[in-house]
Amino acid sequence: MKLMVFILNKVEVLEDLLREFNTAGIHGATILTSTGMARALHGNDEESPLFGSLRALLDPGREENRTLLLVLRDEQVHAAVSVIQGVVGDLNKPDTGIVFTLPIDLVEGVRK
Repeated sequence: MKLMVFILNKVEVLEDLLREFNTAGIHGATILTSTGMARALHGNDEESPLFGSLRALLDPGREENRTLLLVLRDEQVHAAVSVIQGVVGDLNKPDTGIVFTLPIDLVEGVRK
């Protein structure tokens, strides 16, 4: 089993993403509100208030991301990545997202 961590920058596609996961047989994700380091440093940078102000004006709605945690069977990982790419687009482009998996040694309380 794997823990998939997906940091979604395009929060406006979250509902579509969850619907597509469901269609692909991927049921269940934990969704956390998160903020990236660059936003935290520059959005609240007291030493550079002008830069922080400009960033807020240029991108006022992008203060937060969503981090999705999914417990997947190994064979579901490629399907999940395909869904992500289908909804979000090419993750190599800026401001889309980041996805990675970690091995899970123990799972309790989750239907396998």
